[in-house]
Amino acid sequence: MKLLIYGALNIDLIYPVDHIVIPGETIKAAALEKSAGGKGANQAAAAANAGAEVFLAGRIGNDGGFLLSLLKPFGVNTEYVAAGKGSTGQALIQLDKNGQNAIVYYAGENGQITAEETETVIADFGKGDIISLQNELTQIPEMMKAAAKRGMVICCNPSPWDEKIRGYPLELVDIFIVNEIEGPALAELPQQTPAAKVLDALTKRFPGKEIILTAGSEGAYYGRDQAREKGNAVKVEVVDTTGAGDTFTGYYLAARLGNYSVPDALNIACKAASIAVSRKGALAAIPGKAEVF
Repeated sequence: MKLLIYGALNIDLIYPVDHIVIPGETIKAAALEKSAGGKGANQAAAAANAGAEVFLAGRIGNDGGFLLSLLKPFGVNTEYVAAGKGSTGQALIQLDKNGQNAIVYYAGENGQITAEETETVIADFGKGDIISLQNELTQIPEMMKAAAKRGMVICCNPSPWDEKIRGYPLELVDIFIVNEIEGPALAELPQQTPAAKVLDALTKRFPGKEIILTAGSEGAYYGRDQAREKGNAVKVEVVDTTGAGDTFTGYYLAARLGNYSVPDALNIACKAASIAVSRKGALAAIPGKAEVF
């Protein structure tokens, strides 16, 4: 089985700051760092590092060729990444002294994907293959419908959260991977709702579907109907949380493709994400297979 990750490729502009800026405030950054990112690129690199056969689909602009060069050492197949004439997606990242971040995102070529383009890519995949989708691209509903017609297993990571997600054909999704913000939003519960209650609400709303709720230092929770599992995070010094969720997703899907059980896959993914937050950057922070397994 193959793993198709249809997602964004971004140029990350990282500003280390003392604290996240508040409205009306001007602060000085300690540096400016330029690196590769985007949820699609991050997840693809993580899954490939974990040993999966990974195909990445998406778009870059005339300034994004270096992103493909950075992905090659991971073993990611980038034949489905198209090049447009506009700008590659950009992420402006504030990174504070505690390792927390705030991100401003510009879609660039990620926002220029067409329905015809997605159908052409997905036509090369079939029953049992997994497609992983996020919310940094256009045409997500069309991708879900095309993948369902091909009999693919659909994984949805509704990030960044947007109310329009409620209008997507979510009944086609097989696996939801959400964090402490996306989970309550999808369940229509208040933020800060306990993880167990969010999981109960989502399993009732989406019967028969797999729900994975990541919870930072608390690890990750799994639910499917009445079944429940828990994965444990590894204690580390947090340096940078950028890309941690993508590392989790890539490693989790790769582990499941590798026939690991749900509990083992959760622990593998939690360990990979824990290692990632102990390092700076997104793509550069993703651990290798030997470190995790």
